[in-house]
Amino acid sequence: MIKRPASLSIALAIACLGMVACSPAEQEQTEARADAAGDKAEVTAGKAGSALKEEASQVGSAIAAGASEAAQEVDEATDSLARKADAQKAETASDTQGNATPD
Repeated sequence: MIKRPASLSIALAIACLGMVACSPAEQEQTEARADAAGDKAEVTAGKAGSALKEEASQVGSAIAAGASEAAQEVDEATDSLARKADAQKAETASDTQGNATPD
Protein backbone atom coordinates (compact mmCIF):
# COMPACT_ATOMS: atom_id res chain seq x y z
CA MET A 1 0.00 0.00 0.00
CA ILE A 2 1.37 3.39 -1.02
CA LYS A 3 0.96 6.11 1.58
CA ARG A 4 0.14 9.50 0.11
CA PRO A 5 -0.13 12.89 1.78
CA ALA A 6 -3.55 13.84 3.17
CA SER A 7 -3.91 16.74 0.72
CA LEU A 8 -3.46 14.29 -2.16
CA SER A 9 -6.11 12.01 -0.70
CA ILE A 10 -8.53 14.92 -0.53
CA ALA A 11 -7.76 15.84 -4.13
CA LEU A 12 -8.36 12.26 -5.21
CA ALA A 13 -11.66 12.17 -3.34
CA ILE A 14 -12.80 15.34 -5.09
CA ALA A 15 -11.70 13.92 -8.43
CA CYS A 16 -13.69 10.76 -7.73
CA LEU A 17 -16.79 12.78 -6.96
CA GLY A 18 -16.29 14.61 -10.24
CA MET A 19 -16.02 11.28 -12.07
CA VAL A 20 -19.62 10.44 -11.25
CA ALA A 21 -20.77 13.09 -13.72
CA CYS A 22 -18.23 12.13 -16.42
CA SER A 23 -18.29 9.58 -19.22
CA PRO A 24 -16.34 6.34 -18.76
CA ALA A 25 -13.53 7.63 -21.00
CA GLU A 26 -13.31 10.86 -19.01
CA GLN A 27 -13.33 8.87 -15.79
CA GLU A 28 -10.40 6.74 -17.00
CA GLN A 29 -8.49 9.84 -18.08
CA THR A 30 -9.12 11.54 -14.75
CA GLU A 31 -8.07 8.40 -12.89
CA ALA A 32 -4.87 8.17 -14.94
CA ARG A 33 -4.08 11.82 -14.22
CA ALA A 34 -4.77 11.32 -10.52
CA ASP A 35 -2.49 8.27 -10.44
CA ALA A 36 0.26 10.18 -12.27
CA ALA A 37 -0.09 13.09 -9.85
CA GLY A 38 0.09 10.69 -6.92
CA ASP A 39 3.19 9.03 -8.34
CA LYS A 40 4.84 12.40 -8.95
CA ALA A 41 4.01 13.52 -5.40
CA GLU A 42 5.48 10.30 -4.03
CA VAL A 43 8.74 10.75 -5.99
CA THR A 44 9.00 14.39 -4.93
CA ALA A 45 8.38 13.49 -1.30
CA GLY A 46 11.04 10.77 -1.53
CA LYS A 47 13.59 13.24 -2.92
CA ALA A 48 12.76 15.78 -0.23
CA GLY A 49 13.06 13.11 2.44
CA SER A 50 16.48 12.05 1.14
CA ALA A 51 17.70 15.64 1.07
CA LEU A 52 16.45 16.25 4.60
CA LYS A 53 18.10 13.06 5.80
CA GLU A 54 21.45 14.13 4.33
CA GLU A 55 21.21 17.62 5.82
CA ALA A 56 20.30 16.18 9.22
CA SER A 57 23.32 13.90 9.01
CA GLN A 58 25.59 16.85 8.23
CA VAL A 59 24.15 18.86 11.11
CA GLY A 60 24.64 15.90 13.43
CA SER A 61 28.28 15.57 12.34
CA ALA A 62 28.88 19.28 12.90
CA ILE A 63 27.34 19.10 16.37
CA ALA A 64 29.44 16.06 17.26
CA ALA A 65 32.62 17.77 16.05
CA GLY A 66 31.78 20.94 18.00
CA ALA A 67 31.02 18.97 21.14
CA SER A 68 34.29 17.07 20.83
CA GLU A 69 36.24 20.30 20.40
CA ALA A 70 34.48 21.89 23.37
CA ALA A 71 35.24 18.84 25.51
CA GLN A 72 38.89 19.03 24.54
CA GLU A 73 39.05 22.73 25.44
CA VAL A 74 37.43 22.03 28.82
CA ASP A 75 39.94 19.23 29.43
CA GLU A 76 42.86 21.52 28.58
CA ALA A 77 41.47 24.28 30.80
CA THR A 78 41.00 21.96 33.78
CA ASP A 79 44.51 20.55 33.30
CA SER A 80 45.89 24.11 33.32
CA LEU A 81 43.90 24.96 36.47
CA ALA A 82 45.16 21.80 38.16
CA ARG A 83 48.77 22.70 37.34
CA LYS A 84 48.26 26.23 38.74
CA ALA A 85 46.63 24.82 41.89
CA ASP A 86 49.54 22.43 42.40
CA ALA A 87 52.01 25.29 41.93
CA GLN A 88 50.07 27.43 44.42
CA LYS A 89 50.05 24.58 46.97
CA ALA A 90 53.79 24.14 46.58
CA GLU A 91 54.37 27.89 46.98
CA THR A 92 52.14 28.00 50.06
CA ALA A 93 53.98 25.03 51.60
CA SER A 94 57.33 26.70 50.86
CA ASP A 95 56.18 29.97 52.46
CA THR A 96 54.98 28.16 55.56
CA GLN A 97 58.26 26.35 55.98
CA GLY A 98 60.25 29.56 55.49
CA ASN A 99 58.35 31.27 58.33
CA ALA A 100 58.91 28.51 60.86
CA THR A 101 61.13 29.46 63.79
CA PRO A 102 63.71 27.02 65.10
CA ASP A 103 63.38 25.82 68.67
